[in-house]
Amino acid sequence: MQQQHRQPELVEGNLPVFVFPTELVFYADEQTSHKQVLTLYNPYEFALKFKVLCTAPNKYTVVDSTGAVKPQCCVDIVIRHRDVRACHYGVYDKFRLQVSEQSQRKALGRKEVTATLRPSASQDPPSPRSQDEERRLKEQLADSEFFEQAALQTESRPVAGGPSLLTVLLGLVCMAALMLPTLGEQESTVPVYLHLSVNKKLVAAYVLGLLTMVILRT
Repeated sequence: MQQQHRQPELVEGNLPVFVFPTELVFYADEQTSHKQVLTLYNPYEFALKFKVLCTAPNKYTVVDSTGAVKPQCCVDIVIRHRDVRACHYGVYDKFRLQVSEQSQRKALGRKEVTATLRPSASQDPPSPRSQDEERRLKEQLADSEFFEQAALQTESRPVAGGPSLLTVLLGLVCMAALMLPTLGEQESTVPVYLHLSVNKKLVAAYVLGLLTMVILRT
């Protein structure tokens, strides 16, 4: 009897997650280093959705903390350090990237990335003692509490503002109505059927006023 080959089920937390780099280093004296990019790769045959968590939500701004990655594609996640102060020098924080299938909620895999702020990129390489200290700090972060990205300062991509096209068109119609001659005017080259009554012009003026208020608030 021929056995059927079944595709193995994905176990929660066991899916390898591919992220580069695995460590973010920010330098206080280099403005360009305050913006770092994490690249999340999806080498699989199915789409993934991701979520970014962090142990220090007050320090960072993240662009697109949640999203999706198409099969065999990658996405860039921009992270900005927004609290560059000396009291944060040498402190290790952690970002956790959780991935899951589009139709499921359980996290199939996760990857943690360390982040630290240093005073200058030109400082001497760390001594063996400081390396031991860094290793100890990283071990302490293993049980750190991660926060949902909703608690972080999330930076959305620019969205076009201003009034909608319908609002603008309606405003133009009202202005055109106010410019038409009033019903009863004799000396006009505009056809009679385009002459408007006083009541209609009052309505057009009222609507135009409302639209102006909406546009100013946009």
